[in-house]
Amino acid sequence: MVKHQPLQQVYEKQLCLSFLTGIYGCRWKRYQRSHDNSSKWECAWFIILCSTFSLLLFWAYFWLEAHNDYNQFNWLLYNRSGEWKDGTVPILATTAVGFSYITFLMILALCHISLGQQLNLYWIHKIGVLAALITTVSGVVSISDVWGDEWDIILISLQSTGPFLHIGALAAVTALGWLVAGHVIRAGRTKFHMIVLLVYLSVLLVLYMVPLAITSPCIMDRNSLKPRPDVIGRRGAPMLAPENTLMSFNKALQQGVSSLEADVSVSLDGVPFLMRDRTLRRTTNIAKVFPDKQHEDASLFNWTEIRSLNAGQWFLESDPYWTVGSLTGRERNRMGNLTVCSLVEMLRLTARANRSALLNLHRPPPEHPHYKTWIMDTLWAVQRSGISQKRVTWTPDTDRGRVRGLQQTSLEKLSVEEFRHRGISSLTLRYSQASNKDIQDFLVNNMSVMVYPVNEPWLYSVLWCSGVPSVSSDAPQVLRKVPYPIWLMSPYEYCLVWITSDLVSIAIVTGIFIFQNYHLIRWRMSGMQNYNPEQIMLSAVTRRPSRDVNIMKEKLIFSEVSNGVTNTDEHLYPENGYDIGQYK
Repeated sequence: MVKHQPLQQVYEKQLCLSFLTGIYGCRWKRYQRSHDNSSKWECAWFIILCSTFSLLLFWAYFWLEAHNDYNQFNWLLYNRSGEWKDGTVPILATTAVGFSYITFLMILALCHISLGQQLNLYWIHKIGVLAALITTVSGVVSISDVWGDEWDIILISLQSTGPFLHIGALAAVTALGWLVAGHVIRAGRTKFHMIVLLVYLSVLLVLYMVPLAITSPCIMDRNSLKPRPDVIGRRGAPMLAPENTLMSFNKALQQGVSSLEADVSVSLDGVPFLMRDRTLRRTTNIAKVFPDKQHEDASLFNWTEIRSLNAGQWFLESDPYWTVGSLTGRERNRMGNLTVCSLVEMLRLTARANRSALLNLHRPPPEHPHYKTWIMDTLWAVQRSGISQKRVTWTPDTDRGRVRGLQQTSLEKLSVEEFRHRGISSLTLRYSQASNKDIQDFLVNNMSVMVYPVNEPWLYSVLWCSGVPSVSSDAPQVLRKVPYPIWLMSPYEYCLVWITSDLVSIAIVTGIFIFQNYHLIRWRMSGMQNYNPEQIMLSAVTRRPSRDVNIMKEKLIFSEVSNGVTNTDEHLYPENGYDIGQYK
């Protein structure tokens, strides 16, 4: 009979570990944790979590860059639903909540892997991950249907964010090297872990070479930078005052725009007026004044009826750009009494300010009495305003022979030969159609290029570096604050940053693998694996044990207890330091 000395089981309270396992898998007790390998089912859930995180990261990046076109998105929703509302608010709110939640779970999962804890995602979190995944997929499908052409902004934005995203991705993957190295080295280099190592190194190698595929006009010599592009007030300054009103155009002039852009329609009695929509519902109070005619085409009203409508109250009530709060009391009173602006009023204001005008004409419906004479009606308004015809740019491709005295621009991207044949020297393009190569080709052939809509500083900077002469913007007050491109690097500086980042990453990854391997060898040399129950005195532990020593002690205690002590929670898991006692 062998008599053993009493053992005192002492457990340190690992609050951080309890928090990680409790939040991630609802395993708050010590005995609920496990260092065993995760099941295939839990590994599958980890893959689903990673996929959801990647998709949400892509989704959040898309909406961050699409801020340039929020106005267009809301206008598309209005044309579908008939009600003006800011549809980006619920999307941004749900995206922020979902991305924060999934990112938090990802951090917890990586901490589990780092500490060697078994992955065991709680069922409530599984429901949350599935909900986030399904919601994001539904959003991607819906945007592809409603706003499919907006996906182009991702590739365009990479011209501005590509170098910085490369450095961020390289830093993240380099940091993951700690987890990969620890797992591969401690696992004894099994076939599966060697595949993981090969995949990790492949991803790292791809990231090292990604800059070869990054192209940006902002990677250029500073001496080659062309003058700052002129800013055209698109419908005035619609974020500061109701679009296509005199107040909006005055606001744009205050922001230093070089030209004013307006949408022109022709009334029933032949008066050109400014209106973007086909109806008057969104930007006037027609629902109160003419409730039975609110869905009719705006050009089917005579000028007296149109002039009687209020064109500013809708802006104060809906606050479409969250800017009403910045208005003074006097501005609000003035805005509340605005009326629809005529083309003559807008052109006279442009002439007094010594600026130019860009006209986008909407042809009236076939039943309109001026269906065949709408071009001449507009030309008569231009002449009555007193503005020089050289300061007026004409966009419609119809009846160009009648408007030879005005500046000609085209909304269609044709060949240079075709433009010359038509006598057009200016081109108006959406930014998604204006590649850097196309811009350079047109500029070399003395074609002026105007790009729209440009509302964000990053897009303005990219086009500035491309050499674009002018841009049309809904936010001239924002672009006014961009005196220089956001970033500009010479090819030499870019290569230096690229190579330095790669070398630092290689050094860190190499150091991580060397340190992890050295740590494993040192642990094996310590001889801890040869300890037996007689050599371990748990009551005499004076320093914080390592994770491997804790695992060994627990296994030894379980072995002793199973041989001589009743298997109860009080003996196996004495959370408060209970004596196991003597046993034979």
